[in-house]
Amino acid sequence: MIQLHYYPATASMIPHLLLEEMGLPFELVVVDRAVDAHRAPAYLALNPNGLIPALTDGDGLVLYETAAICLHLCDTHPQAGLAPALGTVQRAHFYKWLVWLTNTLQSALIVYFYPQRWVDDGNDDGVAQVKAHAQSKIDGMLDQLDAELARHGGPWFMGEAFTALDPYVFTLCRWTRNFSARPARSLPKLGPYLQRVLARPATQRVMATEQLSAPFV
Repeated sequence: MIQLHYYPATASMIPHLLLEEMGLPFELVVVDRAVDAHRAPAYLALNPNGLIPALTDGDGLVLYETAAICLHLCDTHPQAGLAPALGTVQRAHFYKWLVWLTNTLQSALIVYFYPQRWVDDGNDDGVAQVKAHAQSKIDGMLDQLDAELARHGGPWFMGEAFTALDPYVFTLCRWTRNFSARPARSLPKLGPYLQRVLARPATQRVMATEQLSAPFV
């Protein structure tokens, strides 16, 4: 059986949402960051980077990197219809946005939440400056997401079809919910879109399982 090694409200929410949308049997294995379980030898044997999530299954597969996990699930369960057909223009755009989400927006959000990683210890002014620059970059990226939704006018990120991109967009936008200025929900297209994703039964199950409370987005 698939096992998702997760911690609530982290990037592991993305494959958690995807698994629920697919209706697959899976087991959640909590990696308790509160006690540094992600740095313990047992978890580092799965993901030497000490990052969450990791996915395992009964065939001996051990997979980390959120985007890779999502692609694997889409490729091994094409009947779920959560990725465009291989070789199509839509599939190419699916790849583009998946890589952009993980490599551009998610990376900027990590800088925003952990600016101290990018300056010397005790450099409080540097921390503030890094965080401010990250915020500015994220603002532009949220505008890009909003513009894409406005461009095609469909209910989901790729248009009429719900895909694996939607859990990714939802989760990363959710991370901005406590921004003092311009959280994702404040944008004209992103706000209603996030509510549509939130209303899906799979999303509601994930929120309940991960014991999350409002504000959800």
